[in-house]
Formats: sequence, C-alpha cells, structure tokens
Amino acid sequence: MAKHDDTANEAIAAAANAAEQIDHETAPVVDDAPEEDVDTRDAKQVAVDEAKEIFSVVAVALILVMILRTFLFQPFTIPSASMEPNLYEGDYIIVSKWDYGISKYSFPIALPFIKGRIMNHAPKRGDIVVFKLPSNTKIDYIKRVIGLPGDTVQMKQDQLYVNGVAVPNTELGPVDAKGFEARYATAYRETLPDGRTHLMQDIVKDGRADDTGEFVVPAGNYFMMGDNRDNSLDSRFSPDDPYEPGVGFVPAENLEGRAVLILMSWKEGSSLWKPWTWLNFHWNRFFKPLH
Repeated sequence: MAKHDDTANEAIAAAANAAEQIDHETAPVVDDAPEEDVDTRDAKQVAVDEAKEIFSVVAVALILVMILRTFLFQPFTIPSASMEPNLYEGDYIIVSKWDYGISKYSFPIALPFIKGRIMNHAPKRGDIVVFKLPSNTKIDYIKRVIGLPGDTVQMKQDQLYVNGVAVPNTELGPVDAKGFEARYATAYRETLPDGRTHLMQDIVKDGRADDTGEFVVPAGNYFMMGDNRDNSLDSRFSPDDPYEPGVGFVPAENLEGRAVLILMSWKEGSSLWKPWTWLNFHWNRFFKPLH
C-alpha cells in the first residue's frame, strides 16, 4: 500500500508541476500588457499645436462669415431719420446681398478688378436699397429706388412725378418726426407707377426739395429718395452742392443689397458700450418686414 501511495503522490506532484509550468508560459507578463497613449511632446510643442488648432477654427469661422456677409445677408444699423416713418434711428436691419448680384462693393474691402455686376439683377422701383455713396464709397447710405434708368423724376409743390405722371398718395394723418424741430409730420401712403405702395412723410410745405427741375436718370444709374421727404439728402441733391451735398445718381455697381427685415431696434441713447442699455429696445419693431 505504501509503495502504491508513493507512486500516486509522485504522479500528483508531477501533474501539479506541469500545470504550473503551463500557467507560467501562457500567462501574460507585465511587459506584454497594452500601454496607454503617452503624450511625449514638450510643453512648447503642445502650446504650438493648440495655437494652430485655435487659428484653424478662427480662420474657418472668418471664411464662413465673409461668405455669408458677401453673398447672402449683412446687418446694418440705421444712423439717421431719412427713412422715417419706415426706418428709425437705432433700427438694426438685415440686407439681402444676393438680390442684385455681386459687385466690387459686395466685399468687406472693395475689389477693383471686378467691373460692373456679376449675376446682375436690376432693382425694382420701390426697393429699399443700401448702397455706397458715389462721392465717398467708404460711406453706406440707405434710400428707396424711385427712378429707374431712363425715367424722368421731378418734385413740384410737394408732389412727386415719375415720367410726367403724378404719383398718387393718400394722407394718413400726423406722425412723430424725430430729429426735426417740428417734431411731427404728415404721413402718406404713396403708390408708385408699377403699383407698389409704401409709407412716406412730409414735414413742411414748400421744403428745400419740394420743387425741383426734371432729373433724367442715366443708363446704369438709379434715382434714390428718402421716405422722410423733408429730411433726406438724396438724389434730388447734387454731390457737388457746397452747402447741402447729396447723393446724385447712384451707379448700379454701388448697390450693396435690398433691406428686407428690421431685426431689432434700440431706443435713443442705447449703446454697446453701455451694458445697462442693452435691453433698451423698441420691442414692437422686432422682426418687422420692410416694404
């Protein structure tokens, strides 16, 4: 019995040794375990790489903004009362850039190698247009298109005539006239020759531009007028006038786009530099379409 037991014990011990050997050969060692990624860059290289990434993001954002501003929409702030009663000082408007095609003035910096307009679409009589002032293209103006190329435009005793025909208007009553001593005006609904209507206002009778000669609009140009007829230096005034220089005729390439929407409107005295005025809005003028 003893000899049999010794033999059995030896067999068990041999099996245990064999199993231990197998476990030792097949078990992964520490050096074989997968390692986590380790950033071996020094601090300077990390800073450079992060700066490159930030620059790339900013550059892409600027390119997208430029594309949006050049070809689609651009915001403008109304700085004066010349388009009352439709636009007031402090209105923040959106201008559609693609309505009239592309010119050198469609870009943030005028591109002199672009001549005329690309994909040109002529504005319609009655459009509210933002354009570069012909006498100083660093300045943006906003007026309404009254005369198309070839049209004859004249004011006689407060009455607008286009191509020798009086433009019908209907009196609507008194309205406030901001930025003018009288502080009130008479509002009218005016109907242009093609049937489009808009509001305009007249402050005084026999004003400085209520009686004019005939203006014949040259080819490739437009005749612009402010809706606030007695408080607008527009195409009725020559840019060469030493006392009241105006707009004169506006070349087609100076057009930047059509005003389509009042996005918001700040009250007088509001400013981005005065945080306490940031919510000082005319709330009833938000998202107001322009006609």
